[in-house]
Amino acid sequence: MSETSRSGGKPATINDIARLARVSKKTVSRVINHSPSVKEETRRRVEAVIAEHGYTPDPQARGLALKRSFLVGMIYDNPSPNYVVNMQQGVLDGVRGSGLELVVHPCDRASPTFLDDVRNFVVRQKLFGVVMPPSVSEDERVVAILNEADCPYVRIASVSLDEPGAMVVTHDSRGAARAARHLAGLGHRRVAFISGPGTFRSSHERGRGFREGLAEHGLELAADLVRQGAYTFESGVEAARDLLALTDRPTAIFAGNDEMAIGVMKAARDLGLEVPGDLSIVGFDDLPMASRVWPNLTTVRLPIRDMGRMAAEKLTAGLRGLDPSALDQPTVDPQLVERDSTAAPPR
Repeated sequence: MSETSRSGGKPATINDIARLARVSKKTVSRVINHSPSVKEETRRRVEAVIAEHGYTPDPQARGLALKRSFLVGMIYDNPSPNYVVNMQQGVLDGVRGSGLELVVHPCDRASPTFLDDVRNFVVRQKLFGVVMPPSVSEDERVVAILNEADCPYVRIASVSLDEPGAMVVTHDSRGAARAARHLAGLGHRRVAFISGPGTFRSSHERGRGFREGLAEHGLELAADLVRQGAYTFESGVEAARDLLALTDRPTAIFAGNDEMAIGVMKAARDLGLEVPGDLSIVGFDDLPMASRVWPNLTTVRLPIRDMGRMAAEKLTAGLRGLDPSALDQPTVDPQLVERDSTAAPPR
């Protein structure tokens, strides 16, 4: 398969497009791959020349010209293995049939070699593109590395951090507000919150949404009822033990993710408390384990697998002749899933 033009004459080449648009060949390449580093005016000019001459790059020819592999990278730093597995499955769904394969790169943002490791991974693998779940997606240093390497990317984050073609926005605050409304509606007034790590934007967005939801019912999140966790089961256990040791303990706890929420369940049981009779618990994510523990966990459903698929589809849109920036913004609207771990507070 060769690069062709709709005119039926001699096929246009990337050099022809660069010359006619008065830009470098590298800039044309960036426009084709929807790199966010290209100025909008330049992008429109190049796209107009491409449309006029019917230039359609062949994926294999592009791979050779750009010296890229047929690999999509997923760079992540997330302590929840269930979250990571679901995200991987979604990315695989999104690249299926494209001829691309997935390669994952777990990392530690606190490591002194973090940025060098990411740079070496991107350059060594000659990646077609990168999907970034939180919290790596929130790190502008990583974005700078990808732009320097002319490597396309899509970020998944709780708020918009980039242009639409490079984002899947999950609106975490909306889901947390729904959790707050649910607990307040059941009659809870002394409600606790266990956040995720401070380095995760989602921790702050879920906390913000939870406070806003409580405020709608005239409630405030008391400072003595807030603990910081690490998005792990163990941190949920520890934070819950601390909260439940208070003289005036909470009647409900909202945990920033399901793993911590299940840790709260263990801490409650260890103290002889009944869930939800003595303590209501709400999680976030709706991982498969949420419907397998007892009692089944009330939680906020975040479609993690769908999010990975949406990101991969945006990344590979060019292979299907689509412009990611022109695609509809994926709808991620976290919904509360009511199960058996919440009830009215004890009298």
